Amino acid sequence: MSEGFERCLAHVLAHEGGYVDHPLDRGGATNMGITRKALAHWRGVVPFTQLPKAAVRALTRAEAAAIYEANYWRVCRAGEMPAGVDLAVFDYAVDSGPSRAIKALQVCLAVPADGMIGPVTLGALARARPRLLINALCDQRMGFLGKLGTFVTFGKGWTRRVSLVRTAALGMAGENQTSTQLEGLPMLDGYKTYIVSTIMLLVGLAQLLGIDLPAFDQASVGNLIIEALAFVFLRKSVKGVLAQS
Repeated sequence: MSEGFERCLAHVLAHEGGYVDHPLDRGGATNMGITRKALAHWRGVVPFTQLPKAAVRALTRAEAAAIYEANYWRVCRAGEMPAGVDLAVFDYAVDSGPSRAIKALQVCLAVPADGMIGPVTLGALARARPRLLINALCDQRMGFLGKLGTFVTFGKGWTRRVSLVRTAALGMAGENQTSTQLEGLPMLDGYKTYIVSTIMLLVGLAQLLGIDLPAFDQASVGNLIIEALAFVFLRKSVKGVLAQS
């Protein structure tokens, strides 16, 4: 299982919780989001009513993960999606079915909504701005949920879930975008910024103490210290701007 899948699965399982059997939930007995019918299908039990509810209650995380990966993650080809978008699509698929989640994504991308991820959809994904796409998809999802007859009963929980997924997905997209764009600015990349700044500060302090460093004889103490601090603050500013874009 990939790192991306495990990261997104952790979010899904946090929302799904443990065993429930709500009378108004058409899924019936459910554990970690896996319904009795889904588990029976996975295990080849027909009809699904032959699978006892006790089997649903005893479902392990490992088996639940295998079901999620095979029936949702791979069907949506979420592993080929940008960070953040993968979570938004995956969680939507778990909650409302892969076909609906994929069609919603395709509508947001303005490509034919056939419910299947292919070259056209992946091409549009590559050109899309992840953060805008995540917001559009979550808005579309809330629009769909709001029209369901059971929204009165489950609407508060659904709204909270989509809100948390949106926040988490945007965070993932922001981290990925910042990391990618900083690759083109090597002097602002991670620890390198602080190494360069530390060297400049040490040289400045050395000159302040009267220690002669021929390689830096043209640089003034004030300029070295100011430029060292500027590197640090510039990196922080660039990361902030990229995360908001």
